[in-house]
Amino acid sequence: MARYLARRLGLILVSLFFASVIIFLITEIIPGDVAQVILGQNATPDTLAALRERLGLNNPPELRFLKWIGGVLTGHLGESLSMQGVQIGELISRRGLNSLFLAAASTIILVPLSLALGVIAGLNERKWPDTLISTLSLIAISLPEFISGTFLMLIFSVMLHWLPAASSIDSSRSLFSQIPLLVLPVITVSLVLLGYVARMVRASVIDASRSTYARTAVLKGLPPFLVTTRHILKNALLPSVTIIAMNIGWLFGGIIIVESVFGFPGLGGLVLFAIQQRDLPLIEDVVLVMAAAYLVLNLLADMVYAALNPRIRY
Repeated sequence: MARYLARRLGLILVSLFFASVIIFLITEIIPGDVAQVILGQNATPDTLAALRERLGLNNPPELRFLKWIGGVLTGHLGESLSMQGVQIGELISRRGLNSLFLAAASTIILVPLSLALGVIAGLNERKWPDTLISTLSLIAISLPEFISGTFLMLIFSVMLHWLPAASSIDSSRSLFSQIPLLVLPVITVSLVLLGYVARMVRASVIDASRSTYARTAVLKGLPPFLVTTRHILKNALLPSVTIIAMNIGWLFGGIIIVESVFGFPGLGGLVLFAIQQRDLPLIEDVVLVMAAAYLVLNLLADMVYAALNPRIRY
């Protein structure tokens, strides 16, 4: 297990390096000028040139890349270009905790509910529970987050007045004391993934039900409950670990739209703000953090899968 973990950590480091190169190249081709955004349209060419020089925007790309990577490796992410005096590390840590809380709350709902729905649908193939769950899953998958979020806002906020439409979190208060503000974003984030994971679990359960070992267990006279728990579910839920972990990793990128719809102060809103302001260091750092979170979650999924299925280590 130690060699397997060391090999996977090495792959993560290599992946992060290539991800940093791609992120930097993408930010290089983003149109716009942060100096123009900061000083406004009425700025003179001399003041623009002076600000670009002070911000280091005139340095060669390779020098700026090395400076950025050096800061990441040493933990010094620098200051935001669009918010003078604001440390990027503090922004990411504060917004990242909000996004992590939102992702964790969505996961607590997503994992047990998607597993339960997928198992029920798989064990009742072509019966009414399977038809109902499959239909609802397709609807959930088909609706983009901004549409489902708008519908939920319209129903529960505008029509029923049960929940607030905006999720403007008060940073001076605990997130646990502001649960009503999180209900709609959590449901919106969970819906698409809930439908997708439930369908994948359903397919795994059906494949396991048709397998040779399941049929052998039935022919040996084992009760249906033991066949289901010992043979079908045990083997069907193994692939679901990786599927769920990959989708949980997606949360850190997918919640960008949800955070924008509900005004939630997380990493997604921070990325959009940085793009609008052409704040290149902020864009690079936030996207790299999201990529690292995705890779770490996949590593945890692989470790769980390797613990459940020792053959994968070799």
